[in-house]
Amino acid sequence: MNVFVLIGHQKLGSFCHAIAAAAIEELEAAGHEVVYHDLYAEHFDAILPNEEIPKAAPLDPVIAQHCREVTDADGYVIVHPNWWAMPPAILKGWLDRVLRQGVGYQFGPGGVEPLLGGKRAVVLTTSNTPRNDELRLYGDPLENLWKACIFNMCGVEDFFRRNFEPVVMSTPDERQGWLGEVRAIIRERFPR
Repeated sequence: MNVFVLIGHQKLGSFCHAIAAAAIEELEAAGHEVVYHDLYAEHFDAILPNEEIPKAAPLDPVIAQHCREVTDADGYVIVHPNWWAMPPAILKGWLDRVLRQGVGYQFGPGGVEPLLGGKRAVVLTTSNTPRNDELRLYGDPLENLWKACIFNMCGVEDFFRRNFEPVVMSTPDERQGWLGEVRAIIRERFPR
């Protein structure tokens, strides 16, 4: 299986990076091919130029590469922090530029036609708001964003998301336990 792993966190050594590393280790141990991108480390340009919006527009070579990798992947693992109930801007820009018409979806006679059917996705997020407060105050906006607005629209119905929180108040032992949970999630969602 070919799995596309993407992280949107600005600090090397962050807990998000530990999550991504644990996911990659499990995927490789199961014999999967991994394509990995760290958007900040790669200085990904998140600005969508107007000229790039049309479906047949010529693409920057980096964007074209990401589009090919997304299309070729059998599954996706996305890792990022929760910032104001959204992914960081660099990851939103990646969505705008890469999960574009012709890659994630297209418009047909009946409306939106998904192009990534039959694939699976795992989204692993972190936040500092305790879970009960998050649900009471806001619901779960990231769940809706990734599941309904992004992956379901693109045809990915095999979806799982886990948020780890509150990171700022967690202990090293709790974080190690969470990394064990990441490994178990990846083994279950991406078996040999």
